[in-house]
Amino acid sequence: MKIVAVTACPTGIAHTYMAADALMKTAPKYNVHIKVETQGAMGVENQLTPHDIAQADKVLIVSDIEVEHAARFEAMHTIRIPIEDVLLNVDKVFLVHCRE
Repeated sequence: MKIVAVTACPTGIAHTYMAADALMKTAPKYNVHIKVETQGAMGVENQLTPHDIAQADKVLIVSDIEVEHAARFEAMHTIRIPIEDVLLNVDKVFLVHCRE
């Protein structure tokens, strides 16, 4: 399964990057290929390309705030997850939301 994700938090510092790291480290355990875009204090990093999005089976929006350029995911199976869910139990996120 291929997933693209966007992580963002209100301050755009620690939680944005902690959630991205947790997703990237855990994805291989569930045979998931993932690319994570962060929208933090440093701006948008590791930006998802139209090709990345088109190739994805699902989109995870891991945020408690609106993310930039969300319209690019309109035609995709998109799942919104509170950032706290990923930080507290990333395995549960993959078990519940990232199955084929």
